[in-house]
Amino acid sequence: MRTVYTILWYIIWPFFSLFHPCRAVGKEHLPEGGALYCGNHSGLSDPVCLVMALGPRRQMRPMAKAEFMRVPVLGWLLKKAGVFAVERGKSDIGAIKTAIKFLKSGENVLLFPEGTRIKNGVDKHGHESEAKAGAAMLAVRTGVDIVPVYIPAKKKWFRFTTIVIGEPYRPTVESKKGTAEEYKAIADELMKRIYALGEQA
Repeated sequence: MRTVYTILWYIIWPFFSLFHPCRAVGKEHLPEGGALYCGNHSGLSDPVCLVMALGPRRQMRPMAKAEFMRVPVLGWLLKKAGVFAVERGKSDIGAIKTAIKFLKSGENVLLFPEGTRIKNGVDKHGHESEAKAGAAMLAVRTGVDIVPVYIPAKKKWFRFTTIVIGEPYRPTVESKKGTAEEYKAIADELMKRIYALGEQA
């Protein structure tokens, strides 16, 4: 276990438990080994909410936009806690290789397939939501389970935010490493599974 991750969890937990308490339902679906956790993304607090809800023992390796990692002190802390950077809008081979390394070593990687925060089906630029193929490719290349996660967009002060953990599944492809079309189909199916979990929140 990463010590800094655990320390930060216990430092942050009192604030979240009082002001933004989070709980997870569907924990019986959590796999024993490492997996790729994928959720919808509507707010900056989403990854922290999930981390708080799962507890300090099930540690995540969140993928975060590179801008966060360049902030003095914060970037250093995030890196020490296990967060790794991705350059959004580019084909970041380094981030992909890092994610593959973590997944193959049995760790839990957290990413948001839509690539940016989405509200009411559109991003901050007004573009319609569309899942990227990265999560599908990682799951196919590493052979790990995908765990769909639904995180409510509305998080009320002093009230529980219920995060829903879906059943893990392992996508398959006909070709050896998967094609762009297969990845796109897997990504679309993943987002359907994620948003379907919202009925339980």
